[in-house]
Amino acid sequence: MTDDTTKNGPDATAADAAADAAAYVENDTAQQEAPQPDPLELLKAENGELRDRYLRLAAEMDNLRRRTEREVKDAKSYSVAGFARDMLAVSDNLRRALDAISPETKAAADAGLSTLIEGVEMTERAMLSALERHGVRKLEPVGQKFDPNFHQAMFEVPNPDVPNNTVVQVVQAGFTIGERVLRPAMVGVAKGGPKPAEAETNSVFDEKDA
Repeated sequence: MTDDTTKNGPDATAADAAADAAAYVENDTAQQEAPQPDPLELLKAENGELRDRYLRLAAEMDNLRRRTEREVKDAKSYSVAGFARDMLAVSDNLRRALDAISPETKAAADAGLSTLIEGVEMTERAMLSALERHGVRKLEPVGQKFDPNFHQAMFEVPNPDVPNNTVVQVVQAGFTIGERVLRPAMVGVAKGGPKPAEAETNSVFDEKDA
């Protein structure tokens, strides 16, 4: 028998088959000997992932709830803003009518005029009270430091007795609705007085000297 016959004959085929079988057995044994993942650890990892998903979903739902509550609150608070702004014009006219009456005229008024003046004053108070029940409040800036968020400066008044930029006069009343400015107050501010910080420092020294 020649070498070719030995390499290509039945014996060669049998040898290859035996080698394949040995390799299969070796691979199977290696797979069996390889460490298998712990089912408990797998369950813990899956549980942790599900918990993270739940927490993220709960946080998103909580944010959505808060945002919805805030939007509903804002809608309730500011839904009357347009109507309230229109009513301020009526309130301004009532105030102008009262301011047009001099103290002398009011003091010398007969019963009819006095009743009319009193009726206008009651109407103004009732309107402001109704607006306040809906969250509209009148600003009282006199004596406060000028704040561009709430006040609109119309002119300056030389007054060295008060700190600079202090509101000393109101030309037109300002109003807020909720936390927003419905209409800024038109004011006159002091000019030429000491700065607020200096005024506070001087007042402290004066108290100590006293």
